[in-house]
Amino acid sequence: MEEHFETFDDEGTSVGLVPRSDVHRLGLWHRSAHVFLFNSRGELLVQKRAPDKDLYADLWDYSVGEHLKPGESFLEGAIRGLNEELGVVGIEVAPIGGVRKSRLIDAHFDVADCEMQQAYRAVYDGKVVPDAVEVAAVRFVSLDQLAAKIEAIPQCFTPWFVRDLVELDILRC
Repeated sequence: MEEHFETFDDEGTSVGLVPRSDVHRLGLWHRSAHVFLFNSRGELLVQKRAPDKDLYADLWDYSVGEHLKPGESFLEGAIRGLNEELGVVGIEVAPIGGVRKSRLIDAHFDVADCEMQQAYRAVYDGKVVPDAVEVAAVRFVSLDQLAAKIEAIPQCFTPWFVRDLVELDILRC
């Protein structure tokens, strides 16, 4: 059964549930939480999306990127995503800025991804247990290494991850 997203008008008022495929095809506003998970050495965990993902399979992405469930808060989605995607529980996450509206149009995938997003930062040195259905691989990388890889081979990263690294000034942390 296809997942349904809560959709919103331009002012952020909920307007109902719509199947995920229609949300992305029609460019409807929906919500997501993104987590940038660092270790105590300042390295960022990046995850490689599973090979069967419908969008940007096998590309490197946020530590966690989570569409919100209907009625779920951004914080709840971030915490749920850490648990479901990485097996990480019981850590404190801090917001990076406020909620942002973001659009990514990709004609190749027939996608108009229109999200209201909240990003979070967390530090964690424990064991990471990736969900094999969602995540092909994870690794911690220094921000200098990440910047060099993005410059050399940007096609190995999701476009929204690269955009948010710049917009949120993550590479200068």
